[in-house]
Amino acid sequence: MQAPHPAPRVLRAADRAAVAWKNGGGVTREIAAWPPGAGMDGFAWRVSLADVAGDGPFSAFPDADRTLTLAEGAGMDLTVAGAPRRVDERYAPQRFPGDVPTDCRLLDGPVVNFNVMYRRGTAPADTAVVRGSVAVSCAPGETLLVVPLEGAAVLAADGTATALGRYDAALARGPFTAVLDSPGRSAVVRLGDGGR
Repeated sequence: MQAPHPAPRVLRAADRAAVAWKNGGGVTREIAAWPPGAGMDGFAWRVSLADVAGDGPFSAFPDADRTLTLAEGAGMDLTVAGAPRRVDERYAPQRFPGDVPTDCRLLDGPVVNFNVMYRRGTAPADTAVVRGSVAVSCAPGETLLVVPLEGAAVLAADGTATALGRYDAALARGPFTAVLDSPGRSAVVRLGDGGR
């Protein structure tokens, strides 16, 4: 009989502190990072929610890529390394380099972005937004992060159900397999550890 997986760690949205962006142009709430406690310059990967209240540049992160998912608001017109990029569809992950000049113009008021950053070539990250009843998993050496972006969700593994409110998170190290019941939309992020 297979041993049960360790229970996922639950990270409640209400416990997160708001921190100024690296460039001071907005506010971010870190959900999780690897290695634990890594600062803005030392992470292999970092997942956060960012409040964008005004136009201006994004912070630059050397050797990092990012996947940005619009969670609240009408969206943004971005200019990424001189190329226009419209982000106006909620729950649709968009990838772009984190170390090139990126400017933002809000379309109609503030937005909240679900943001996954990871070191290029060393800490892979895959972000999907799902709805309904979905099997989720990660392999040994990987981390799985589940964050409801719309409504609540339940993560069930080894006979134990974990209830998650909007923007709460469940964090599990692989090997891990569960069933996610998400009536609204939830982000499911599978992350490598960058060899650390």
